[in-house]
Amino acid sequence: MRLILASSSQRRLDLLARIGVVPDAVHSPEIDESPLPGELPRAYALRLAEAKARAVPREAGTIILAGDTAIAVGRRILPPADTEEVQRRLLGLLSGRRHHALSAICAIDGAGRARTRIADTIVAFKRLSDAEIDAYVACGEGLGKAGGYAIQGRAEALIRTIGGSHSGVVGLPLFETRALLAAAGYPLA
Repeated sequence: MRLILASSSQRRLDLLARIGVVPDAVHSPEIDESPLPGELPRAYALRLAEAKARAVPREAGTIILAGDTAIAVGRRILPPADTEEVQRRLLGLLSGRRHHALSAICAIDGAGRARTRIADTIVAFKRLSDAEIDAYVACGEGLGKAGGYAIQGRAEALIRTIGGSHSGVVGLPLFETRALLAAAGYPLA
């Protein structure tokens, strides 16, 4: 059975490799990732994961896997840090408080049936000084990332606690992904 990863994320490929899964092909779906008016973070992440999976052409007998991670403070969906100014603002908002990293995945099985799962991980940053924020922004690793940080890098040293899926915060919750692939009929070792 063929597997197509609907993502251009190298970290998702790396995470899949940890569970012995190597996609047969990788396609980067082009979708509008804007939240809908009044859309809650959990529904947003699930909608995007499924939209990404459906945006990739699928042949019969092929499984499509897609994912999306949203960072939320309460009901507020945080944007990716597209500039250093936005990243500073996001890190200031996350400083000293808890937030949710919602990592949704969708697998469309060989018959065209979509299945979704979500991992909700609670992450708490330490209270960040202006110097710590400046140093993290200067390293460049959080630019373009949801919430303005990458937990798999230097930001991990700034996180006080994490409750849930570390791999989900990185971009693909491995426990949920493995279960979803098995349900879709993908052969796992």
